[in-house]
Amino acid sequence: VQLQASGGGLVQAGGSLRLACVFSGGAFSSYALGWWRQAAGKEREFVATITWGGGGTSYGNSVKGRFTISRDNTKNTLYLQMNNVRPEDTAIYYCGADRPNIATTGARYWGQGTLVTVSS
Repeated sequence: VQLQASGGGLVQAGGSLRLACVFSGGAFSSYALGWWRQAAGKEREFVATITWGGGGTSYGNSVKGRFTISRDNTKNTLYLQMNNVRPEDTAIYYCGADRPNIATTGARYWGQGTLVTVSS
């Protein structure tokens, strides 16, 4: 399984950004997926997960109500819509995959990460 994250960049506080993670090398629809982030000097933090069917999602407290995780099983792609971003959202964002379920603590497979920088 390979995961390729993209979509990071520089955004102003209050703005929006959409991350994408393309999945290959396995049966995408059988994997649960998630996003985690790691800011400089800090531990990895859970952001969001989504079930293999897309019917169930969970979010970390710091992003709840601002970020939305989704998946398109026809495109083998996971998304993270980030709205009303804050400087504290600045981090490298990683996508992960596991099956049949995924834990908030981490995943079996990881993408390479994409950097999001939020300016104040």
